[in-house]
Amino acid sequence: MHSISNHIAEVDARISRAAARCGRDRRAVRLVAVSKAQNSDAVREAANAGLVDFGENYLVEALAKIADLCDRSLCWHFIGAVQSNKTRDIARHFQWVQTIDRLKVAERLSAQRPGDAGPLDVLIQVNIDAEPQKAGIDPAALAEFAAPLLKLPRLRLRGLMAIPRPEREPERQRLAFRRMRALFEDGKPPAAEHWDTLSMGMTQDFESAIEEGATMIRVGTALFGAREPRPHD
Repeated sequence: MHSISNHIAEVDARISRAAARCGRDRRAVRLVAVSKAQNSDAVREAANAGLVDFGENYLVEALAKIADLCDRSLCWHFIGAVQSNKTRDIARHFQWVQTIDRLKVAERLSAQRPGDAGPLDVLIQVNIDAEPQKAGIDPAALAEFAAPLLKLPRLRLRGLMAIPRPEREPERQRLAFRRMRALFEDGKPPAAEHWDTLSMGMTQDFESAIEEGATMIRVGTALFGAREPRPHD
């Protein structure tokens, strides 16, 4: 059985090969390890192997791990649906929120972000395939949605995030990623000074995402192995 460090090395090699295929620098792709449903020991092993960015969906579980690993300089990304009654803890304990699709939630995060913590980096979640069961804004609404976000003093808008419809064939995977890249490049709000992040691609499709311009990928199973499904907090 391979260890987490072995898996990290394998994923890193796949990232490097994907970047090389499209003439990109490996350093232009940021790897977020999706550590939901993993225990603190697994996260620590991944951190010992060099990973810094960790993505969590479930707040109560995440807060326990953040406390357990407070001795490490890690960067925590909230990548689940943000409930209004949980914004205070998210604003206090995370460095990134990748799933902004409601202005009310963004306003609460800004108001509750501690003054000594620095701005909270956020991404707008886009429902690129118009799937009714998924969160995210309509691509056509980007400019209207982004304008008030840019005025929130404790948030820093960094770009876009998406979870496209799963596809087995790489060519079909690339279609949604290509649309996201076009939206990221052509839809940049004029006042977005820190617009530099396109978060897309997971275990099953991150290589296609990199080839289509992802600057951040979110990988769980390929790093930690399969996990048991669990209810939300």
